[in-house]
Amino acid sequence: MPETAAPSSAPRLVAVAPTAPTNPAARAVIEIDDVDFNYGASRALHDITLNIQERQVTAFIGPSGCGKSTLLRCLNRMNDLIDGAHVSAGEIRIDGVNINDPRVDVIELRKRVGMVFQKSNPFPKSIYENITYGLRIQGQRNKAKLDEVVERSLRGAALWDEIKDRLHESALGMSGGQQQRLCIARAIAVEPEIILMDEPCSALDPIATAKVEELIHQLKKQFTIVIVTHNMQQAARCSDRTAFFYLGKLIEYADTRTIFMNPANPQTEAYVSGRFG
Repeated sequence: MPETAAPSSAPRLVAVAPTAPTNPAARAVIEIDDVDFNYGASRALHDITLNIQERQVTAFIGPSGCGKSTLLRCLNRMNDLIDGAHVSAGEIRIDGVNINDPRVDVIELRKRVGMVFQKSNPFPKSIYENITYGLRIQGQRNKAKLDEVVERSLRGAALWDEIKDRLHESALGMSGGQQQRLCIARAIAVEPEIILMDEPCSALDPIATAKVEELIHQLKKQFTIVIVTHNMQQAARCSDRTAFFYLGKLIEYADTRTIFMNPANPQTEAYVSGRFG
């Protein structure tokens, strides 16, 4: 069990960006209500309750195995792909609809809730085909429309000026940072409401990481973003609100400045000051 001494004058390891205070009146687009989650008989999440606000960046932090990625994958039912994995109690609602209701179309859910993974995963196709893949699956064949979406998505991912002359070259020839931004462009091409990001910068160098973080700031003007990160500096720089998880439980959830500068829970204080994790 980690040390849980009361908050002290221990030096902070995280610099918090001077962002504007979170708007408490923002609409809760995701409501997580008393959720338990199991992998078979093993309980991974315990009684999780939190609301995620529209067009803000919410960060999930905590040590490895704390449940933050499990909860993220609950939000678009990616855990359905794992045998025996299931929400065993509670509800997750998006725009008031319980996403685990049997009547919910999972494909439609994943159109609304896009995902960017830890390791960039471009398809072995051209840059253009990567962006249009989701639209073609939906039946879009109009080239003018596809061209428009490709440019809009690549501009949205701050990639257009870098690769506009290479659209029909293989995406696998791009740098790692460009590939990750391409995956973000591919996600926003189908116009989701929410974007989930699971450690999106863990494999990137500092320059590429800075570009993705700048992109996240731009994207929140249009999308609700939930990001899982082990990098507390990144959570402090990018997010409006932060949730700290430990051993499958939500320990504290508040605006990011509060979490890093004046947490209410001693375990949060111990984690963000580097005393464990």
